[in-house]
Amino acid sequence: MTIIQEFLRYNRQTILPEIGDEGQEKLKKAKILVIGAGGLGCPVLQYISTAGVGCIGIIDFDTIEIHNLHRQILYTENQVGENKALVAKSVLEKLNPLIEVVAIPEKLTAENAEKIIPQYDVIVDGSDNFATRYLVNDTCVAFQKPLVYGSILKFEGQVAIFNLNGSKNLRDLFPEMPNPKEVPNCNLNGVLGTLPGIIGTMMAHETLKLILELPTLKNELVLFNTLNWSFTKLNF
Repeated sequence: MTIIQEFLRYNRQTILPEIGDEGQEKLKKAKILVIGAGGLGCPVLQYISTAGVGCIGIIDFDTIEIHNLHRQILYTENQVGENKALVAKSVLEKLNPLIEVVAIPEKLTAENAEKIIPQYDVIVDGSDNFATRYLVNDTCVAFQKPLVYGSILKFEGQVAIFNLNGSKNLRDLFPEMPNPKEVPNCNLNGVLGTLPGIIGTMMAHETLKLILELPTLKNELVLFNTLNWSFTKLNF
């Protein structure tokens, strides 16, 4: 029965010659860790789960707040106050009961990062602060894990893949972590709710391509301004 369910569920992507049954098996065997189940993490989680990624880890210590709901569309108002990782797990298991979802309702730290990150094949960083981004990057470099990176602010977003088969990483682009007080953030400057959906979907797309061994970004940073639809790709 499971084979029939998988065929019916994934048929529209397995008929792509670049994917096929072999590609779907790669997705089924993949283990992906998503760091942060917020604005970026929600669309990433939705799309990689429905695509059939076999094991998805979610780490987030934060709880759902009312102001999250305009962009974090995994959640509803009656879940305010609950842990994001645990709620996301329950939603994804309903979206696709054929996959395994692991919720880690903890804050990522230097201590647990070295235990958690090596268990996964690909790391997706949907965090919203520089301390976590640099911690994730440095741990991925140490354990040779590819990292899908994204960030958003107002109407603009960025996407990159770091440390893929020895490619460059976040510190090659920005060697030192900036002072958080000197960098604008969504809490103070705002974000249109659809923007994390756009950038998060791009991150999910690159994650799936990475698993499928299709061409992905390499030593390139995509800058996407959705206010005027300007799209720039920088080599670094």
